[in-house]
Amino acid sequence: MPLKNKKPVFSFPKKEKLKSKKHIEALFGTGSSVNNYPLKLIYLKTDFADGSAAKTMVVVPKKNIKSAVKRNRVKRLLREAYRLNRQDTFNNIEGSFALAILYLGKEMPDYPLIANKMVRVFQKFLKKQLDEQAD
Repeated sequence: MPLKNKKPVFSFPKKEKLKSKKHIEALFGTGSSVNNYPLKLIYLKTDFADGSAAKTMVVVPKKNIKSAVKRNRVKRLLREAYRLNRQDTFNNIEGSFALAILYLGKEMPDYPLIANKMVRVFQKFLKKQLDEQAD
């Protein structure tokens, strides 16, 4: 009997979006971070009532990119890069995390740059988590 290949799920459903004011305040208040300019990932290990492995928010400061149209474009690029690259990270760690992905650059990025930086920031995050679990 042939085995069916399981396809990875590349969706970014509503239940994986960080919207709770309590979690956001805790994340920015006591969370840890990893950087890979122009991205910064702030994370906090926490438990969610719905059992999600991660809830994520994307932030592009108005101070850095004035135009709302450009800010929204950068947020779409960040969400897309996250959606396609999160599987590798969250399949290799235990626990659930609240995440904030910040874009710190002042110029408009293109998708290959964002995707590359997203992979690298997730690698740093994964390395930091594996080091903490080993201790």
